[in-house]
Amino acid sequence: MSYDKQDEVYSKVVRAGKRTYFFDVKATKGRDLYITMTESKKTFVDGKEFYQKHKIFLYKEDFEKFSDGLLDVVEKIAELNATGEYKTETYQAVETTSEEIASDEVSFDDL
Repeated sequence: MSYDKQDEVYSKVVRAGKRTYFFDVKATKGRDLYITMTESKKTFVDGKEFYQKHKIFLYKEDFEKFSDGLLDVVEKIAELNATGEYKTETYQAVETTSEEIASDEVSFDDL
């Protein structure tokens, strides 16, 4: 199997409120897998539209610790929300496949 586009293996797009999140699995030349997570937010400056992007690279040796940490804080948020002391805005996340987004305004090339 040939890997093109910077060795992209799998992509998942999640739209949530005003932001879009891209979760991409990529492979190094040595065939090790890693994840890039990109937050994209449409903004306007002087009436001109552009996308603010923030990217994180997550390497295989950190997958388990990252996953454990993320799960821990999500569970803590649920616990704190249950007390009624804190309030979290919720947005309905809409999952979109890379094929569906190809016809949309956001392009992977913009990242």
